[in-house]
Amino acid sequence: MNSNINDIVERIKALQVELETELDKRREEFRYRLEGHKVRFEREILLQQRRFKQHLLKYILTAQPRHLLSAPFIYAVFPAMLLLDLFTTLYQQVCFRLYGIPRVRRTDYMRFDRNQLGYLNLLEKINCSYCAYANGLAGYFLEVVGRTEQYWCPIKHAERVLAEHSRYARFTEYGDAEGFRNHLESIRKDFGTDEPPVTK
Repeated sequence: MNSNINDIVERIKALQVELETELDKRREEFRYRLEGHKVRFEREILLQQRRFKQHLLKYILTAQPRHLLSAPFIYAVFPAMLLLDLFTTLYQQVCFRLYGIPRVRRTDYMRFDRNQLGYLNLLEKINCSYCAYANGLAGYFLEVVGRTEQYWCPIKHAERVLAEHSRYARFTEYGDAEGFRNHLESIRKDFGTDEPPVTK
C-alpha cells in the first residue's frame, strides 16, 4: 500500500478507538456494563425498562396488517439461513484446513443480547433474536467468503466496492499484474490480524 492508504488506515484505527470510547459513555448513560458477552443492568434500570414493556396480547392485536401479512415471508427464509449456516461451517472446516486458512470463529459474529432488555415482550425478543441471527450469519458468511477470496483471487475491483469485507485492503490493485504475481503467496498467508499489511 502507498503512504496515503497507510495514513487512511491509521486514521480509521484512531476513529475505532474514539468510537469505543463513545460507546463506553453510552453504556454509562444507560447504566449497563459488559461482562464478557453478558450484559448487566442495574436492578433499578431493569425495573424502569419493564414499565415500557407492551403486553404480548395487545402487541399482537394492535399489529398493523402489513406486519402480519409479511411475517410468513420473513420467517420462511429461516430454513435457508440454517442451511447456509451449516454449509458455510462445513465448507470452512474442510477447505480452510486444506488451504491452511485460519477458520472463522462463528461465535464472534453471533450476538444475542437483546433478550435481556426489560422493555421487550416475548414476541419482540423472538423477532430481535431472528434479526440478530440473520445479521450475525451474514457477517460470518462474509468473513468466510472474504478469506476464500484472499486465498484465491486477492485483486481489488476496478470500481469501488460498497461493502468491503475485512480482508479486502490486503488485495493487490486492479490491473497490477506484477504485484499480483509477486505478492500472491504472501497475501495467501497473511491471516495474522485484521489489519492490512503494509506493502510498497
